[in-house]
Amino acid sequence: MITLEKLRKFFLSLQSIYNDKKLYLSELDSAIGDGDHGVNMARGFDAVINDLNAKPPVDLEGVFKSVSMSLIKTVGGASGPLYGTFFRKMSLAAGKKNEIGLDEWIDGMSKGIEGIVQLGKAQKGDKTMLDALFPALEALKAQKDAGKDLADALSASAKAAQEGAISTIPLIAKKGRASYLGERSAGHQDPGATSSAMLLQAAADTLS
Repeated sequence: MITLEKLRKFFLSLQSIYNDKKLYLSELDSAIGDGDHGVNMARGFDAVINDLNAKPPVDLEGVFKSVSMSLIKTVGGASGPLYGTFFRKMSLAAGKKNEIGLDEWIDGMSKGIEGIVQLGKAQKGDKTMLDALFPALEALKAQKDAGKDLADALSASAKAAQEGAISTIPLIAKKGRASYLGERSAGHQDPGATSSAMLLQAAADTLS
């Protein structure tokens, strides 16, 4: 089960990962965007942890809501609203519980992805974070249908997300700043898909 303590470890892990990888993510973004994705994600998750420490939520819904608000307030560009929306929608699936399982995680991912689609007007294949998130969700559902447990499902989800991020390299961007480059956006891995894959790897490492 995913508990309050595990969820806290998940976000602490993300803070560490995005600080460690901020230069790498910003390098990816420099090729097809503003070049600040890594710095923005690191700043955002520093704020996430500061806010969680300042006012610890009492249930999982509160954690996800706090994270959402922190990211929307502090992350520049499109990433703040997109990741903020993702976690805000996940709060709806978690509810006022102290622990959730695979079913609620899948529901949260589904709601989160729907929120990103509605906000960003993008789909799989547009060279965005959705190219990591959609395969991850499909992997989760397949693992559940196969009777696998939470650990196996999260591991498969992370693997699918990583493969999805790599799959963006040959794509031509259709959304966001990268779309202004047209065919020149091909040959570069999408930074948003990459940070999403990092997020789901952290989930596999900390939540199961």
